[in-house]
Amino acid sequence: MRLKTLYVFLIITSVCKAQYSFSGYTNPEEWDRSVYLSIVEDYRKMSGVYSEQIIAKTSADSNGFFEFKGNMLDTENRIYRIHVDKCSDMQQGINHFNGHCSDSEELLFIAKNSDTLKLPFSFGNQVFCRVESNNPKANAFVKIDSLKNDMRFAYSEFRSEANRKLNNKKWFKTLQYFGEALNEPLAELYIYKYLSDRSSDLHSYYVEDLKENDYYDNLKTRLETSYPNSTYTNQYSNELEADRYMLSSSHGNTTSNLSIFLYAILGFSMMLNLFFLYRFWKRNQCKIDDLKAKLSKQEQVVLEHLLLDKTNKDIAESLFLSVSTVKTHTNNIYKKLNVQSRDDAKSLFIK
Repeated sequence: MRLKTLYVFLIITSVCKAQYSFSGYTNPEEWDRSVYLSIVEDYRKMSGVYSEQIIAKTSADSNGFFEFKGNMLDTENRIYRIHVDKCSDMQQGINHFNGHCSDSEELLFIAKNSDTLKLPFSFGNQVFCRVESNNPKANAFVKIDSLKNDMRFAYSEFRSEANRKLNNKKWFKTLQYFGEALNEPLAELYIYKYLSDRSSDLHSYYVEDLKENDYYDNLKTRLETSYPNSTYTNQYSNELEADRYMLSSSHGNTTSNLSIFLYAILGFSMMLNLFFLYRFWKRNQCKIDDLKAKLSKQEQVVLEHLLLDKTNKDIAESLFLSVSTVKTHTNNIYKKLNVQSRDDAKSLFIK
């Protein structure tokens, strides 16, 4: 009885002390020192930079080393992303619109609360190319990306329509079989997202495959078995049902008037939202342009450096000016914009 109690105590203790550690290196000469950790709960947003997904932020040291650690993650496997970029905090709202960021580097991986993950430099000090982890599933996405690179090479050998069609058919099945062989449903979702993307050339193959292949139902079963209560499983089930409904509707002789009405409302709502977003952006842009028009060209250049929080000395060195000249330009900017400080000036241009 005492031995049994000791085992229970040891198990409880190990669970309570379980914590994750995700560490690695960035190139401090190339990237900003800020490093972000995100949890990906929507597999349609695996790639990109989404502020709502970020759960932790840290700073790399002078050698580029960084680490995330703690015990707040899920005890089951989830999809995580670590990314770095060259955008300052004030630029992110503009540069990361719709998840896009042209100056970023990211790594997707699978992990849970008790995992240790290391991201060492690869050849040529490239970041986020290698994964070392005690979780055998961690590097599944890296393997898939490697296969996709082979796929891109095959497409580039002959840039003809015939070669593209042959490769579409071949690689659609190759990716699907590869995902299944990884024995990890979350990795299969990464491939499913790619194959079922409506903007992809492979989407037509997905539509045809969905008609007759039981692979998709089997994937749903695997997800429900491994991750019964996750957002991934619910999202996949809903998408699969919606795609099959659309497929059956496209082959029917009649279409429900209610469906047409609902789609019309949805389309109108999306267009209205886009219109309001555009109008807001345009109004803000016009305001910024009007403010900048008050300044000379040299003052506009100095202003851009001020908005990046550069010191007068840094600005002088960048523009080959004296510090006193920079101060004169700065004072002129304050007068023309009717502000008293840098923070006041930034509030006019950065929301």
